[in-house]
Amino acid sequence: MQSVINSPTSDEKNWTGAQADSSARVQNHLKIEREDNKLEKRLCREVGRAIVDYNMIEEGDKVMVCVSGGKDSYAMLDILLKLQKRAPINFELIAVNLDQKQPGFPEHILPEYLSRLGVPFHIENQDTYSIVKRVIPEGKTLCSLCSRLRRGILYRVAGELGATKVALGHHRDDMLQTFFLNMFFAAKLKSMPPKLVSDDGKNIVIRPMAYVTEKDLIRWSAVQDFPIIPCTLCGSQENLQRKQVGNMLREWDKKFPGRLENMFSSLQNIVPSHLLDTDRHDFKNIKTTGVADDDGDKAFDSEDFKDPAFTLRPGLQVVELKTS
Repeated sequence: MQSVINSPTSDEKNWTGAQADSSARVQNHLKIEREDNKLEKRLCREVGRAIVDYNMIEEGDKVMVCVSGGKDSYAMLDILLKLQKRAPINFELIAVNLDQKQPGFPEHILPEYLSRLGVPFHIENQDTYSIVKRVIPEGKTLCSLCSRLRRGILYRVAGELGATKVALGHHRDDMLQTFFLNMFFAAKLKSMPPKLVSDDGKNIVIRPMAYVTEKDLIRWSAVQDFPIIPCTLCGSQENLQRKQVGNMLREWDKKFPGRLENMFSSLQNIVPSHLLDTDRHDFKNIKTTGVADDDGDKAFDSEDFKDPAFTLRPGLQVVELKTS
């Protein structure tokens, strides 16, 4: 007896296909959600670690968070608000924006955004844009004067608001760029410190995102859909040395994963005795001690620098294959 097998109808095929598509969309959504949660935890962990390492925020502090309208300062405020809720100490946050009166600047965006967050804020209106454009010749770099004017105004506002700390949104990549800029163009081994006393001696400046990578901030900005406000001063100058150094670092990061991490770690592991600064190490009065030093002279040893892109897992070894 011959059995008859009914083939699925077109409606059944469409329904099955729709089910598969829906399941794939759900799985993809869950995957994205998991990645976003991991990113949020990493950002909070890195900012929290920097705050603890450098004692950036203390009990009773009033932190003035400088918000420019760019991704970095938005992210800094967002993460500090998250940490404020779970921190073992009490501190205040106040967001401050300097409206420099750039033509076409959307004045409503930041007040509306900060009001929705429910964070106290202050908008300082100062026409530094006209000053910079009037003083700096066309085609010349605007950053230096703009930065000085902005810094002075923000320090004054910090005093008026009673802020004990001024938080800036610089991240790890900014610090590395500054290091290379100083080395290439100023002949100094110098970077951005995570914490310092301001030029006027009246403010403590902190950089809570010192350990955060720009890649993570770009992703977090997309996740949070921050209302980014483009800068028509420094942000519009494509040939700045900082941008060129930034491109160099990004290229290194693509070709040699782990290199930027090693370079940043080196800023925390300085060995003055193996540099050349006579003010940082007393080379002239070196004497023998008769005691072995693990960090002593390695001049006759072969260099053993491992490629950060190639790290063996425990228990593995390199085997050299020879052909006859």
